[in-house]
Amino acid sequence: MLVEAQAISIAIGGRRVLDREFVRCKPGIMTALVGASGSGKTTLLHCLGLLLPVDNGSILIEGNDVTRYSTAERRRFWQDHAAFVLQDYGVMDEESVAFNVTMKKSIIGGRLSGNREQLRQSLDQTGLKGRGNELAGHLSGGEKQRLALARAIYKDANILYVDEPTASLDATNRRMVIELLTDFAARGRTVIVSTHDSEMIDACGAIHRIGSNSSIHE
Repeated sequence: MLVEAQAISIAIGGRRVLDREFVRCKPGIMTALVGASGSGKTTLLHCLGLLLPVDNGSILIEGNDVTRYSTAERRRFWQDHAAFVLQDYGVMDEESVAFNVTMKKSIIGGRLSGNREQLRQSLDQTGLKGRGNELAGHLSGGEKQRLALARAIYKDANILYVDEPTASLDATNRRMVIELLTDFAARGRTVIVSTHDSEMIDACGAIHRIGSNSSIHE
């Protein structure tokens, strides 16, 4: 799904963070949002994902203006089309790895529900094979990042919004996360990544530098 920002501006706490920002994120490639620390990378990512309202300008999804979506419309968009991998991973430590992927429990006995084969494949692809019954709180930081990606793979989202996915990861986990994101985009999905990691940036097919209002496509 094509995701666009057209001349969006936003001020937070009285400070202008984005000023008439334009960006076009195409399906099938990863788009890196880059810039100096404090330049607004995460803010732009959140605006594109409808997590933050913009003051001016428009957000378009597949050419449709979604800027003024109601709360119910935003929730439907997140449920039907979007997945997020944010810096806190969004992992519930007290729940199992499997539940964190499927986000579903049956009412009776609290047993896991959802597509078990899809769950198995998601865990296999992210290097968490056979760990579905473990508590998520037992995972390392790199494993939690991969768990968040397993959730997106399980959901098969059209658009994946990712904030600093390789921050604080060791070399092995960094390479694995980059490969997972690259594979996700190769399946025709739109992957938007806020990052300052040069290795992550090199893996992206498009680079948007905050404030430049142009994207470099490789």
